[in-house]
Amino acid sequence: MTEFRARGTGHRRGRDRRAAVVHAPQGRARFAAQAPAVAVVGGGIAGIAAATLLAERGAHVTLYEREPALGGRLSGWPTRLSDGTTVTMSRGFHAFFRQYYNLRGLLRRVDPGLDSLTPLPDYPLWHSSGLCDSFARVPRTPPLSALGFVALSPTFGLRDLLRMNPRAALPLLDVRVPGVYDRLDGISAHDLLTRIRFPEAAHHLAFEVFSRSFFADPRELSAAELVLMFHIYFLGSSEGLLFDVPDEPFPTALWDPLRRYLEGHAARVRTGTPVRRVTPRADGGLDIATDARTTRYDALVLALDSGGLRKVVAASPGLGDAAWRSRIGRLRTAPPFLVSRLWLDRPVAADRPGFLGTSGYGPLDNVSVLDRWEGEASRWARRTKGSVIELHAYAVPPEAERAAVQRAALQRLYEVYPETRSAGIVDERHEWRADCPMFPVGGYRDRPGVRTPDPAVTVAGDMVRTELPVALMERAATSGFLAASALLERWGVRGQTLWTVPRAGRSAVLRRLAALEAG
Repeated sequence: MTEFRARGTGHRRGRDRRAAVVHAPQGRARFAAQAPAVAVVGGGIAGIAAATLLAERGAHVTLYEREPALGGRLSGWPTRLSDGTTVTMSRGFHAFFRQYYNLRGLLRRVDPGLDSLTPLPDYPLWHSSGLCDSFARVPRTPPLSALGFVALSPTFGLRDLLRMNPRAALPLLDVRVPGVYDRLDGISAHDLLTRIRFPEAAHHLAFEVFSRSFFADPRELSAAELVLMFHIYFLGSSEGLLFDVPDEPFPTALWDPLRRYLEGHAARVRTGTPVRRVTPRADGGLDIATDARTTRYDALVLALDSGGLRKVVAASPGLGDAAWRSRIGRLRTAPPFLVSRLWLDRPVAADRPGFLGTSGYGPLDNVSVLDRWEGEASRWARRTKGSVIELHAYAVPPEAERAAVQRAALQRLYEVYPETRSAGIVDERHEWRADCPMFPVGGYRDRPGVRTPDPAVTVAGDMVRTELPVALMERAATSGFLAASALLERWGVRGQTLWTVPRAGRSAVLRRLAALEAG
C-alpha cells in the first residue's frame, strides 16, 4: 500500500514557467444589485466550473444535473458488496495531469493545497509482445522530453529512426489551435503515424494507448487531436506525463466539497433533475423546462455531453439558428466502453503499479490497482487482506456481446498479472457507458464553440472548441470558465483568468523547422 501512504509534493509544484496566461474580460468584481438568474445544465466538470465562477460573481445560479450526483463522467455512487461493505462505484480511473491548470484552479477553491490529490510515480505501458515503456525517467523539459522518450523506449531502434519521415513529423513541432485542425483534421491518427513511419511497436505501445484515451480507435480519431496531445504532454509542456489521482472516491474528494462551496455562494443545486427543453423568450430570457416545472432565467450555460446536448437542442426548436442546430445534430458519440471493478480475496504482487496502460491484450486497455492510492479501497484491502482491481476496455464495437467482453478482459488480466488467476472474486461491478465525445476525422468544424447565435446562451464541455491547447478534463474545466466569462462580459463583470501550456511550439528552432512543412 506504499503508493497510497507516500504523499509526494509533485502535485504542489508551480506551473511550467512558460505557461501562457489567458486574461479574463475585465469589469467590476461582482454584481452589486439586480444580479441575473443563470441556469447551468449539466453537473460535470464543465458545468461545475461555470456555476462556480457565476456564483462567485454574485449571479443567481441554478445547476441542473440529470443524475443523482454531481461529477458527470467522474461521478460516484454507493453500492453494497456481498460481504456487507458499502463502497463507492464510479466510471473509473482518471489521471489529473500537472498541465490541468484550470481544473486544478477549480479544485483549489475547496482544497487550496490540493491535498486530496496524491501523485503516482509513473505511467507504465506494457505490450503483449513483452515490450514495456516508462515515463518516470523521461526528461520533462522539451525537446529533451521527446528525445528522451525515443532514447529510452525499447520501441525505437537505429533502423527505425533512419526509416522515419522527418518532414511528415514537422507539424508536431509547432502546434497551434485552431491551426492544427486546419492542417490535420482531415486525416486519422493512424494515417498520420503511418505517414511519419513511426515504428510499428511504438505506434501500438504508446500512441495507440494515447489515442484510445479518447475512447476511439486511432483509425477513426482525428490526427489533430493526437498531435495536440503530443504538444500538451511532450513538446509543448515541461510537466510531462506525471499525474495525480484523488486519494478518496470522487464524491468524497471532489464533488461533495464543491457542492458545499456552491451552496455557500447561494447557488441552488438540482441533482436528479433533467432539463427537457429550452424556449427563448421575446424579452431575451429563456424558459427552462424540467419534468416538474418551467422557470425563467436571464441566461443559460449548456454543459452537457454530446448526446445530451443533441437531445436538448432537438427538443428546443427556437434555440440558436438553423446552421448551429445542424452542427449540433451532427455531433457523434464515441463507441461504448467498459469499466470492471473486482474486489479480490488476496493482494496482487507488491510491485504492481497503481496504473498500467496495456496494448495487444484484446479488449483490455488498462489496469488499476485502486488500493495503491484510494483510501476507501486501501481500507477494504487491509481489512480483508485482498485487493481492488479495475479494468478498462475502450472503443468496444457496439455489436459486441457485453458479457463476452467482460470475460475476455478478465482473462487478459490473468495474463498481465498472473497471480490474480488464483484469486477469488469477492464481488464485481461492470459499468457500460457510451457518452464520451467522438473526435472523428473532419469533425472539428461541427463542434460548437463556447458562444452561440444567442448571446444569452453559451456551451461548455470537453467536445467544445476553445482555440486553446487543452484536452479531456482540462478542456471541460476551461470551457466551463470560458462559458461563464462570456456571459459575465455582457454584464460588465470580470471573468476568470486562465492558463494553458504554451500556445505555440516551445522552441524557436523547431518552429522554424515546422514552417518548412507549412510552406
